Amino acid sequence: MSEAPGTTATPEKPDGAAPEVKEPTGSRIIREMLSSSVAVTVGAIVLAILVGAILIVAADPAVQEAAGYFFARPGDFFSAAWNAASSAYIALFQGAIYDTQADTFSRGIRSLTESLTIATPLIFAGLGVALGFRAGLFNIGAQGQIIGGAILGTYLGFTLNLPAGLHTLLALLGALVGGGIMGAIPGFLKARFGAHEVIVTIMLNNIMAFGVLWVVTTSVFASSTPLVSQHIAPEAELGLMFGSGFRLHWGFVLALLAAAVVWWVLERSVFGFRLRAVGSNPHAAATAGMNVRTITVLALVFSGALAGLAGAMQVQGTEGALTASIAGTIGFDAITVALLGRSKPLGTVLAGILFGALAAGGRLMQTRTGTPIDLVPVLQSLIVLFIAAPPLVRAVFRLPTPGQKRKPRKARSAQSQEVAA
Repeated sequence: MSEAPGTTATPEKPDGAAPEVKEPTGSRIIREMLSSSVAVTVGAIVLAILVGAILIVAADPAVQEAAGYFFARPGDFFSAAWNAASSAYIALFQGAIYDTQADTFSRGIRSLTESLTIATPLIFAGLGVALGFRAGLFNIGAQGQIIGGAILGTYLGFTLNLPAGLHTLLALLGALVGGGIMGAIPGFLKARFGAHEVIVTIMLNNIMAFGVLWVVTTSVFASSTPLVSQHIAPEAELGLMFGSGFRLHWGFVLALLAAAVVWWVLERSVFGFRLRAVGSNPHAAATAGMNVRTITVLALVFSGALAGLAGAMQVQGTEGALTASIAGTIGFDAITVALLGRSKPLGTVLAGILFGALAAGGRLMQTRTGTPIDLVPVLQSLIVLFIAAPPLVRAVFRLPTPGQKRKPRKARSAQSQEVAA
């Protein structure tokens, strides 16, 4: 049968052939962003630092003054630009790793302990988001899950009267359950009704952000301090690792253990295999006999549980009580941490420590050099921007495309001679 001009013939599939199933857009985007190599990740960090240096130079008064007579004495401009960028990043390093201007070693190393303290809840929340990513799910609700875990963990922290150790454990379990419940809601709605987890988790973030404002004013939680709950019992606290001179608590060790457990679950357990299979191709997983709905719900439950433990780190580790701003921006930063860590437990730990170092170092950078601390979220955002654009990073650093093999030098030279001939 002839076809009308201008139309394209559609190839007919043989009888009995299975229809072609396209990969969901969300799963494809996650897979592409998380399949970047380590070189691309390092390149994204380097590019973010370079762009940050340009912003520091552009905002520095001395550089602006030297730019006014650039053609008369260009050396002054470049010298001022170098001093502005180098002094800011040196102060950032001193505030994040070791303060070389401190009087004693303990005061100098306090910078590193602060970085690890800030990184602890980021690691927990980042692991939760990463677990969702491996299942092909955009869990944007870590912020609300942190608050849910913090609320239940705080309640158990000041209402129970138990010996130390047991009280700490029960409060941690309460935070885990609180976060898990907040993760189960979008999981059930997605599995049962097909509701998109991004929309549901964003709405839950708003609900919990306003909900915690109400919770801290109730008669059960309220204290003499406005918008701050009763203090949890000392027996429920995690305890400091190096004494009262440092804020680093034993929650950092728990974060490392959690990363090891998540790695084992993802890489060595049957559930982890099924979770990764659903994340790669849910249709193929269903064809293989896997219960995609159940795995979806469980993935978001475990993801929320890990985020809930991040809330416990805030309450039992550093704050000691539930506050209206207990989650800060940890839940949103965790998305960046998971992306930077490529949803791998080790990568997430390292990314969490990096972001903790940026946050801790930014304070000293602002104090000593006057560079606005707002540079820190700018750097974090730039890292995500470059991570989300691997072709750009590969083009800048001339990195090979994944799956593309470089031709041997002899073969290239022979080919060039053939073209010349």
